[in-house]
Amino acid sequence: MAAVPAATLAALALALALHLGLQWHRPPPKAQAGDLPVPPALAVLRVAALGEPIGLAQILTLWLQAFDNQPGVSIPFAELDYPRVAGWLDRILGLDPAGQYPVLMASHVYGQVYGHPEKSRFMAEFVLEKFLEDPGRRWPWLAHSAIMAKHRLRDLPLAVRYADALRDHARGPGVPGWARQMHIFLREDLGEYEAARVLLGGLLASGTLTDPSEIRFLTERLERLQPHRPSTGNTP
Repeated sequence: MAAVPAATLAALALALALHLGLQWHRPPPKAQAGDLPVPPALAVLRVAALGEPIGLAQILTLWLQAFDNQPGVSIPFAELDYPRVAGWLDRILGLDPAGQYPVLMASHVYGQVYGHPEKSRFMAEFVLEKFLEDPGRRWPWLAHSAIMAKHRLRDLPLAVRYADALRDHARGPGVPGWARQMHIFLREDLGEYEAARVLLGGLLASGTLTDPSEIRFLTERLERLQPHRPSTGNTP
């Protein structure tokens, strides 16, 4: 230090003081949320998977699920780019077609944003699209979307549309009767009593129902739907 000229030491001290002053007056750093990137083509992801598409699908699922929590900032789901979210969910299903979690995320996570009905509808349509690709296994998520359309979106015609898709496409022993019959009760809620009576009567007459308790329940429901006949006045 004795060999350093005094002018140099003074310059260093001045530089240090200026640096401390600038840091003192600088505003605190603010975390900036990164945008969700555009998903690459499925063919690119398959090459990147190196023969392990299911493993890559699981990694991408965890990454997408945690994307709303970035260093120093938490992004509300409603602020995400939903077409890009749907694109990533679609790519994950392309890598692992037997996977169910991406459709569950669409219906139960991204489709449940409050105050943004357009985003809920967007995800419900995505669920419908993926249901049609594998209705025998993806029916629970469309059934949930139908219930969400009725109770959260207050859109009974939309709920009926999803329930009709369940009726027309959901097959197999794993699909419960209530899912295939949902469209009847939604039509009753919509005020389409005649349509509900016809559909329910046709279901009972088809002979496809074998559970006695289910038959009894639906028969009682049909009786409640029958129009009331006016009294003739001859009954004592």
